[in-house]
Amino acid sequence: MPGHTTLDIDTASYKGSIGVNTGLFIAGKWVDPVDVGETADVINPSNGKKIASISLGSSKDVDIAVQAAWKAYKTSWGFKCPGSQRGRLLTKLADLLERDQEQFAALEALNVGKPFQVAKFGDMAGTIKCIRYFGGWADKNQGNVIETDDKKLAYTRHEPFGVVGQIIPCALPPVLMLSWKVGPALATGNCIVLKPSEMTPLSALKFAELVEEAGFPPGVVNIVNGYGWTVGQAIAEHMDIHKVAFTGSTLVGRKVLEASARTNLKVVTLELGGKSPTIVFDDCNLDQTIKWALHAMYSNMGQSCVAGSRIFVQEGIYDQFMAQFTAAVDGLGKAAGDPFSAGTQHGPQVSQAQFDRIMGYIESGKSEGATVHLGGERHGSEGYFIKPTIFTDCTPDMKIVREEIFGPVAAVLKFKTEEEVIEAANATAYGLSCCVFTENISRGLRVAHELESGSAFINSAQTIDPSVPFGGYKQSGIGREHGEYALATYTQVKGIHVNLGLML
Repeated sequence: MPGHTTLDIDTASYKGSIGVNTGLFIAGKWVDPVDVGETADVINPSNGKKIASISLGSSKDVDIAVQAAWKAYKTSWGFKCPGSQRGRLLTKLADLLERDQEQFAALEALNVGKPFQVAKFGDMAGTIKCIRYFGGWADKNQGNVIETDDKKLAYTRHEPFGVVGQIIPCALPPVLMLSWKVGPALATGNCIVLKPSEMTPLSALKFAELVEEAGFPPGVVNIVNGYGWTVGQAIAEHMDIHKVAFTGSTLVGRKVLEASARTNLKVVTLELGGKSPTIVFDDCNLDQTIKWALHAMYSNMGQSCVAGSRIFVQEGIYDQFMAQFTAAVDGLGKAAGDPFSAGTQHGPQVSQAQFDRIMGYIESGKSEGATVHLGGERHGSEGYFIKPTIFTDCTPDMKIVREEIFGPVAAVLKFKTEEEVIEAANATAYGLSCCVFTENISRGLRVAHELESGSAFINSAQTIDPSVPFGGYKQSGIGREHGEYALATYTQVKGIHVNLGLML
């Protein structure tokens, strides 16, 4: 029988038992992999201890899942299920997520290290909102009638791809990332084969239970656990998957794109890395700027593709900014600890590998001449905690300024003029997000328009909304998630020509 585990949690924030299936979810059933036996341990990053073991699939299981998805698409989903019905199912799924909001928040705290309160009121609230939002779009994805002449009727249809593959990351809130993928794909009538990270799969597996409870036809959503080089590669290369969506590193994103090029030229959307600038002008509201800059950099322990990890501060306010920002970051570091503790604001990194990678970048910053202004060390004696870190005396050629660290490490740089900082902020291979802080709205708009990034936040940070498109410029990705733009990435446009009397 497929695996199942019960997690008993007894904390101040959450008390209760959460049952989670640990097998594969294919064709509406929990199943063992074809090759039974291979498993992966799921680790609690707060203490490095095992939580559970999950079954690992292979390309054989992806084949079965794709077959199940196509069967569902042709018999009970796609054009067989009206948009209004798809919308009702998505709305019901959002209601179930809201009912179980605390369970999912507990799984994210346990498996990812996210502080429970943030997971509940941030990640889960966003997940529910996203699924509801796309439920509202399900019967509104309409084509157009196009005027030509009186002898022709021409119109367009927005048609689903059929079966899409989706791959989500480990450290970005997994359940939130899952909703970004699943919401528009289901709203537009596609069936899904999804791979969660083998390190943080628990919320995705719990999500599958609610898909079943909501009444989605078997095979519409399939979840196959596995490694990137097995299940992920099989999804990227599969001839019967016509579109794939991936969130993760730019390096792996290239491999997904290459796999598509080698096989069936499937449509690919990529949400990749970032090295986002936070620009602080000397006329900003400093108290608010400090709070937003802290959020931009250190939310999710810096494990965010939109982390504002390059902080440019205008020279007239530099000393005052650094004094207040240092105090705020120091306070955040003192609030590090157990994600289930009420006062915790900063949790662990997601894995030992991620911990080691970030510490390697910290050592690189030191060796290249940057100054560790704050942090730069392990926090505590167990788990994968890193103190929130600030580097000063940074130069543009340093690795900590050029490369995505994906951890709680900020590089602060001083600037003089608007023109200078725009050039410096754009001097990166990435272009996912940026933040501009100024009380001069004309300057804020002008700079936001000049910065090469898919999202720009003026006097705020990371206030991402499912109604507003999200995605990257340059090596930060291809395509958009959220909003009506996301629907376009999950549909194909067909032009229909109807002869009304033209004779040859």
